[in-house]
Amino acid sequence: MKVTAFLRLVLPLALLLGLAPAGADTPVPGERSISEWLQRMHEASRRRAYVGILVVSSGGAMSSARVWHICDGRQQMERVEALTGTPRSTFRRNDEVITFSPQSRVAVVEKRESLGLFPQLLKSVDAAIDQHYGASLQGSERVAGFEADVVQLQPRDGLRFGYRIWSEKKTGLMLKLQTLDAQGRVLEQVAFSELQLDAPVSMDKLKRMMGETEGYKLETPALVKTTPQAEGWKLAQEVPGFRAMSCYRRPAPTGGGALQWVFSDGLATVSLFIEPYDPRRHVQEGQQAMGATHALVQRGRGAGAAWWLTLVGEVPPQTLQAFAQGLERLP
Repeated sequence: MKVTAFLRLVLPLALLLGLAPAGADTPVPGERSISEWLQRMHEASRRRAYVGILVVSSGGAMSSARVWHICDGRQQMERVEALTGTPRSTFRRNDEVITFSPQSRVAVVEKRESLGLFPQLLKSVDAAIDQHYGASLQGSERVAGFEADVVQLQPRDGLRFGYRIWSEKKTGLMLKLQTLDAQGRVLEQVAFSELQLDAPVSMDKLKRMMGETEGYKLETPALVKTTPQAEGWKLAQEVPGFRAMSCYRRPAPTGGGALQWVFSDGLATVSLFIEPYDPRRHVQEGQQAMGATHALVQRGRGAGAAWWLTLVGEVPPQTLQAFAQGLERLP
């Protein structure tokens, strides 16, 4: 999976989880609950200024990117520069995102409610994470020159993967993340190979760079916020632990388009893409996997119509099957 696949916005959990504010006394590492571990990592990833190089290993492939991050208390800014593959620069200011592709001279402008960047991990406001994962301290190791606590997040069922996390001892910043299958094998890994904490990142400079669109063709993907019910869909049987996060319709130039319905259990995400069935384009059904990301593609029928369903998520294939089986077309 490429580094940009880790771009997701993290929503704060402090109020919902009732955790202590920054600066308050915290228990020794071995006594922290899963919510406290995750909240500590989350706050460090949002509040710290840092510059680093990320390396991602997934499905036998490897990619890397340089990352700049800063927060002034009101807004966060990030810059991600791909170091492998096609040249690409992505800038984020809160939920505003611009991705520059120098070779094609195209800049894609988006507003994303769900976007963030490793080392952020939490993806939804969900106080029930500890019902589906357990946490245990596994010791300590050095990563990118920093001492880190090693924490294992173990799923309580077969609907989600486990995680092994290296969290910087002083700040809580996540330095390394492994996604693990049911047998404990590493499916995917992302880690800092170099990191400078409290780096002198200039927000003004990042703002200027983000606004330098002259010479680029600006593209703004059409996204219409909607609800599954308004589009004629429902999930007749919920998948334990997963909550609906957002729903958008992506209009197509020729009409129709796809519906994207996003779910999360607080850590893992699943996206359902639903569109009218077209026999000229929709031919191959089946499953695919790359690292921790699995995909399921199949044709569906119901209420006198046929549709094409694509499910993608960092979850085991049986989780995607559960979503596909629970999806129903409203009459």
